[in-house]
Amino acid sequence: MQTIFIHGLGQDPSSWDKTTDCLSEHATCHCPDLSQFLKGIESTYVNLYNGFSRYCDSFSEPFNLCGLSLGAVLALNYAVDNPHRVNSLILIAPQFEMPKALLKFQNVIFKLMPENAFNQMGFGKKDFITLTNSMAALNFSNRLKIVLCPALVVCGEKDKTNRKAAIKLVQMLSDAEFCSVDKSGHEVNIDQPYKLAEIIEDFYTRI
Repeated sequence: MQTIFIHGLGQDPSSWDKTTDCLSEHATCHCPDLSQFLKGIESTYVNLYNGFSRYCDSFSEPFNLCGLSLGAVLALNYAVDNPHRVNSLILIAPQFEMPKALLKFQNVIFKLMPENAFNQMGFGKKDFITLTNSMAALNFSNRLKIVLCPALVVCGEKDKTNRKAAIKLVQMLSDAEFCSVDKSGHEVNIDQPYKLAEIIEDFYTRI
């Protein structure tokens, strides 16, 4: 089964390495670099999603989507737009309605950070701010029932910011379950990569 792993903002494809290395034949893993979808164009969410959508469209059906944070938003967006093409969803630290106050706070922090702090992230400082600003209006609430595939919603035990939304998302999807990961914050694929691999493996075995 083809599985697309989508990293979060501030990560890159290697963020998945320790997790995907532990998966068995259940998943043929693909880990795109989100920054490549914005090469030469403005770093808005619409442009990023369009590039990601074209990437997904190049795969034959069925395929799984597994995304963290921004990656989870992209995965959910694609599943809402193309429910017939997605075999399953794993959404880690997701949001389905963007928390505007949090985005504004993050942008204040980004503006105070030096440019060189963004050098290893694939996105420049301006790109970070433009991208997060462009996500403020995203809200999938009214379209979630379109998604009928099995979904696993994952959240780190210490990720208080996203936990409430993750639990609510499970209630709003047609076929979803929730999993909390002990000793993990927001970046579950970094904090607990091997435990995450076990969780993913178990989910794919059961579906």
